[in-house]
Formats: sequence, structure tokens, C-alpha cells
Amino acid sequence: MHRIIFHLGVSLDGFFEGPDADISWHRVDEELHTFFNRELATSSAFLEGRVTYELMEAYWPTADENPEASPAEVEFARIWRDMPKVVYSRTLDTVGPNATVVRDVVPEEVRALQAQAGGDMVVGGPDLAAAFRAHDLIDEYRVFVNPVLLGQGRRMFGPSETPTDLRLVESRAFGNGVVMLRYERVR
Repeated sequence: MHRIIFHLGVSLDGFFEGPDADISWHRVDEELHTFFNRELATSSAFLEGRVTYELMEAYWPTADENPEASPAEVEFARIWRDMPKVVYSRTLDTVGPNATVVRDVVPEEVRALQAQAGGDMVVGGPDLAAAFRAHDLIDEYRVFVNPVLLGQGRRMFGPSETPTDLRLVESRAFGNGVVMLRYERVR
């Protein structure tokens, strides 16, 4: 069975976005973006909430047509277009190519997706991740800690009634100061 991986960048003080949904402080340079591409290209699907999907769909389908796009951006535009996407939304009725709308996180349906052929699936967005976490569906957390203190914004994780035991399996520092912490769920 393939793993479900939560993949997100955060500030040192635990925010994934600043005030007014600002994410301009994320330190994604060519080295880090190339790493993302290598990791994400082997996935079988992106699992996204509506907000994350709309943000990504507004930019990535044509990002490689921008003459100022870096090689890593050009590569990710292709990854994005080719990757099957499952969009969890109660309000969207239609989505772009290679995407399917699902209304609710149903553990049995998610496990059936995991059993299909292909690579790991990546959960994008903290709201959807919270729903997956509530059902104990996340197998791995890849947190990219950015060297910035925001002081306010939206936190990566909200309150939870249940602790989740994790085991650090990898850490990696990038040249721009971002540190990846990779944790597996202890079951």
C-alpha cells in the first residue's frame, strides 16, 4: 500500500501563511524546487483541498510558457499537468484536466486509492491535512522549515484531541537555510 505524505513549508514559528494569505516569505530557490520536483514526480496523485487546488491551478498549467520561468518551474509545470489530482471540495462542481472532485474524506475510499498502482500520494494544504489527520490517514510528514519568524498568520496545525506519535527518519538542510524534517507515523 502506498503512503500518504503531508508536504508543507512553514515558518520557524509554525505558520504556513502570513497575514492576508501571504506566502511570499517561502524560500523556494532552484535547489529546493529541484528537490521538490524529484520527490513529487514519483507520486501517484496530489490530494488537495479547494483553496490549494485553485491556487495551484491558477498558475502551474501554463507556468512553463513564461520566458522567465526557471528550469525547476518549467519541470514542475509539467509534473502538475500530468499528475492526477483529487480535489476535496463541497463547493466546486468542475475542475481542470486530470482532476476529480470528491466531497468528503472517507477513510475507506482513501485506503482504496492507496491500494491502486503507483507511487505515494501527497496531501496539500493544512485544512485537508487536518481532515486526513483526524482519520489517522497520514503516513509521513515532510515539513520544510523556513528561516523566518512571522509572528502571526495561519498555523500549520490546529488543536487536536489526540496526540500523534512520529519518528524522525530524515533531516536535510538546504543552502537557503530551509530545513526539511521528515517524520513517519508510528503505528
